[in-house]
Amino acid sequence: MPDEKLNSFDPAQRKAAFEKAVAEKTFFNLHCHSFFSYNGYGYSPSYLVALAKEMNWRAAGLVDFDVLDGVDEFLASAKRMGVRAVAGMETRVFVPDLASVEINSPGEPGIAYHLGCGFTGSEVPECARAFAAELRRKANARTRNVVEAVNAFLPEIALDFDAVAAEFTPRGNVTERHVCQAYRMKAEKVFSPEKAAAYWQSRIGGFEENPVKLEALIRSKTMKKGGVGYMTPDPASFPTLEEMNKFVISCGAVPTVAWLNGLSGGEADPGALLDMHIRYGARAVTIIPDRNWNFPDPAKRARMAAELDRFIAAAVERDLPILAGTEMNAPGQKLVDDFSVPELAKHLDTFIAGADALAK
Repeated sequence: MPDEKLNSFDPAQRKAAFEKAVAEKTFFNLHCHSFFSYNGYGYSPSYLVALAKEMNWRAAGLVDFDVLDGVDEFLASAKRMGVRAVAGMETRVFVPDLASVEINSPGEPGIAYHLGCGFTGSEVPECARAFAAELRRKANARTRNVVEAVNAFLPEIALDFDAVAAEFTPRGNVTERHVCQAYRMKAEKVFSPEKAAAYWQSRIGGFEENPVKLEALIRSKTMKKGGVGYMTPDPASFPTLEEMNKFVISCGAVPTVAWLNGLSGGEADPGALLDMHIRYGARAVTIIPDRNWNFPDPAKRARMAAELDRFIAAAVERDLPILAGTEMNAPGQKLVDDFSVPELAKHLDTFIAGADALAK
């Protein structure tokens, strides 16, 4: 457990306890996206390693959507800097066992975010290359379709998908967040500030001066459910859970369950969910703790923390290591979790054990 002096009213005691915690490496982030998919701060795999070194993390974890492009750089940088590391990939899969219920992708029954962790390089075995190529192709095809639909809705600032891929990504792996940034920037070039605000107000019913908030609004109004660019999930557009796990295992990595918050039908019974995943080969889980306690409303905070407790207890009971991190997949997300808050402090030993189990 963290030192109780971290909660002292005396700033000097808090500072001393914090410095001791840093020295003992009780900080870590095992779920960091890089600019090979989307990082809210533009961080590369090497930068993430340098950040981990500077902040004296116990370990760092790379997780990019649909590609392994950053794995070689991340692991080589970690080795050079003496940072313990684990590299992963995240994607969405179709889960036939839960086809009729929402799992961890809001509003999308049967579709789940899912990971493989512990990849040792960007290259995959020959038997897995076709799968990896198709994963990349389908991900880009989905985003390209979104852009085509939104372009028809926003013709004054229509985007060239290939130009966005070249400008905003190092290897062409375009995500919705890249596209939202590109639409915002295109509007700033086409319109004066006053006309840009009026344009967004007329097209999406709102405007934010803060670029981060504006991009979130663009995504919410045009690409999420109800928006013109929203594509109803087609199971054929995603690999099945079994197919993804076979790919992960063939690469020598570990199928890893992604958990959201316990509020959906698919996550309502954490034990049943994990047992199902274990049957398909899962050997670890990942969580984003900050979204499971950090709420101003005390009642919501308590409810979400209780769901976190239930899930962690189920994972521990099944000897599944837990990889905790913040994602960094949007501007404003923390660089590292605040493990001193009561909701997380009681689980710190479990989180440390998870880091030690997979980070090398």
